Amino acid sequence: MPDAAALSLFIVGLLGGVHCVGMCGGIVGALSLHVEKPRFGQGGLHLAYNAGRIMTYGIAGGIGGGIGQAGVFFAGRQLAPFHYLFANLMLVALGFYMMGVTRFLAPIERAGGVLWQKISPLSRRLLPVRTMRQAFVVGAIWGWLPCGLVYSALATALTTGSVAGGGYVMLAFGLGTLPNLLLAGLMAVRLRAITSKPIVRYIGGTAVLLFGIYGSWFALSKILA
Repeated sequence: MPDAAALSLFIVGLLGGVHCVGMCGGIVGALSLHVEKPRFGQGGLHLAYNAGRIMTYGIAGGIGGGIGQAGVFFAGRQLAPFHYLFANLMLVALGFYMMGVTRFLAPIERAGGVLWQKISPLSRRLLPVRTMRQAFVVGAIWGWLPCGLVYSALATALTTGSVAGGGYVMLAFGLGTLPNLLLAGLMAVRLRAITSKPIVRYIGGTAVLLFGIYGSWFALSKILA
């Protein structure tokens, strides 16, 4: 199960990359402005930012997997298909949200901006970023921002039923988001202009939606068998 879930979340992270750039592109751009003569260049610092972010996803996934493990312990293995169905229904909702059909996840995303304003002071002593370690810590803080895509992935981490499994699949998800957010750091303005186009978000949302529909069908077949 963790291997299949990890592959699924890697693909979802890759497909949902347009959403990542749209939501986090401003943060990436702001971090770029606070770089002062980086010893390892912009590329090295953005790798460190994202390494910290992905580490945070792994920790959150471990927490989610632990909650799923507790649920299975108290309710039995028959709960697992319902966990999986919930995770894929979250992907369906995310796909519709990315396409602009519904605003279901908008409150979570707005909360992300508010929370960033609250927690960004924690990183001010690290700005301007000059070292890889500073960039890693700032990225780790960034990883805790509420995001519909991340929460949908965490729902899948819940289905693994273990701390290690949840952490593993969220690390895979983080690696899937890496190409888009790394590019956003190196060419933020140009990439945000591309991903803001409705057709690009529609294609990405449709792909995530179809992924969620297939997973929901598979989960229902297990429940009804």
